[in-house]
Amino acid sequence: MTQALRHYLLAVQFFTRIPITGRLAQWVGYSPAMLRASSAHFPGVGWLVAAVAVACHAALMTGLGTGPLVPWVAAVFSTVATVLVTGGFHEDGLADVADGLGGSAERERALDIMKDSRIGAYGAMALVLALLAKTSLLAHLGTQGMVPVLTALVGGHVLSRFWPLLIIRGLPHVGDTARSKSKPLADQITLPALGAGLLWCFLPLTLVWQAQGALFFIACTGLSSIAAAWMARWFAQRLQGFTGDCLGATQQVSEIGFYLGAALALGPALA
Repeated sequence: MTQALRHYLLAVQFFTRIPITGRLAQWVGYSPAMLRASSAHFPGVGWLVAAVAVACHAALMTGLGTGPLVPWVAAVFSTVATVLVTGGFHEDGLADVADGLGGSAERERALDIMKDSRIGAYGAMALVLALLAKTSLLAHLGTQGMVPVLTALVGGHVLSRFWPLLIIRGLPHVGDTARSKSKPLADQITLPALGAGLLWCFLPLTLVWQAQGALFFIACTGLSSIAAAWMARWFAQRLQGFTGDCLGATQQVSEIGFYLGAALALGPALA
């Protein structure tokens, strides 16, 4: 349990801006092998991000009352809160992937573009559209009441962080492995690690089922998995593998897929 906690805190340190410093950082430690083991706890990091999103969304929905723009305000600021917690880590990956795969049909050129820290037209469009998709879907869910949107936030943030583990399992890491900070994470993930990642998803997904029913659960998880599978197929065809940016992009797209499934399951907004 102590080792698992150290791996979890290392995942928090790597994937968020939550400070793990001083004596705590010394106790956690670091090695490529530890970072590799911490990948199993990626969905567990989603618990923390979901907690921030839920707290922010619930506080605004409660504090601002029942005005027609309240769901939009809550959706925007809860999204801002998650970006602050993660440092836009996954959004940056989405932008890099869009720039690379949108900017060139050649594999090597696409990988070179993805390494460039500057954002291009495809990356900017992907970020804008992704943020609009998130906020509009969350605002729509907010018109249905507090429970649906908070349930979707919990399930979406956790499950979307499980699918990248399957990409690590199924595809080889490509690109500049010598300089890649994510390379230890990209090494072949073990079945026990996948099991640990799935275990992190069990309670949030059970909550989704219990709170909203089977149709909501199937729609959310189904569209999230389809989005992740589409991304994996895209990477396999265009790159013959994946980079760290691909993992972040998959998280973003499958999170949006989860919210879209929730919105479709609930139907038209309440008047």
